[in-house]
Amino acid sequence: MRVHLVDGTFELFRAHFSRRIASHRAAAGWEAKATVGLAMSLLGLLHDASEAVTHVAVAFDNPIRSFRNDLWPGYKSDEGVPPELRAQFDAAEEATRALGVIVWSMRDLEADDALATGARRFRGLAEQVRIVTPDKDLGQCLEGRRVVMVDRVRRREIDEGALGVRRGIRPASVPDYLALVGDDADGIPGLPGFGARTAARLLFAHGHLEDIPVDPARWPAAIRGASQLARTLDAERDAAMLYRRLATLVTDAPLPESLDDLRWRGIPRARFESWCAALDARALLATLDARNARWEDAGVSSP
Repeated sequence: MRVHLVDGTFELFRAHFSRRIASHRAAAGWEAKATVGLAMSLLGLLHDASEAVTHVAVAFDNPIRSFRNDLWPGYKSDEGVPPELRAQFDAAEEATRALGVIVWSMRDLEADDALATGARRFRGLAEQVRIVTPDKDLGQCLEGRRVVMVDRVRRREIDEGALGVRRGIRPASVPDYLALVGDDADGIPGLPGFGARTAARLLFAHGHLEDIPVDPARWPAAIRGASQLARTLDAERDAAMLYRRLATLVTDAPLPESLDDLRWRGIPRARFESWCAALDARALLATLDARNARWEDAGVSSP
């Protein structure tokens, strides 16, 4: 049995900016491309035989703001989000519920925090937890083959071993790595001069920021410009520790659902038909009927 935890915010943004999805107006006239595209993506996942979805939840940022914005003014927010996309955040959650899927709507925390919490909570209860996102932040949640990431865009799976091959670090060092190299997507600037290879070599050898020696002579020999980098780290250590806190995901978010609550029982037909009518997306319903979609078991109510 697998647990699928989906980054709904990523899926919504991907649909909005996709060139493969045409502009779409809901019956009421508002732009609904991102919402319909999200629904299409989730339907693809739910009916993917290779994924064999049995338990699933989708996490959203609503709004894109969290406690991290109070710690660092440059942290990601709603600023710059196209208004026609921002207006669909609530609609995206409703679309997900219409598919019979649990929604985690995050406000003071982020969608990533919900995914990290779910991974920690359910990793011992399922054969595997599959975090459906390409977001490198979630690399800190990987655990052998028990917790993996699924990048559906590039059609690849990343487990703990793959992270080591690709980034040269262990999951526990991911926040430290992002603190050094930065993360443009989240507004984390990183430290000057620290590139991916340097950070990986340092952290593979020493694990965490506080364990990196002040004396560069004790750094791995392959690191170039170690003396200058050591001075930078010493001068910017407080900033680096703040950046690490920003990059560290919360694993005890207040999510009320149990594992059984995440069980996907199929699409609640009446609710989905109503949603399709409101979004003027009846073509989705016809497509599902044509391929024998999995409808909710009779007598089982939707979440």
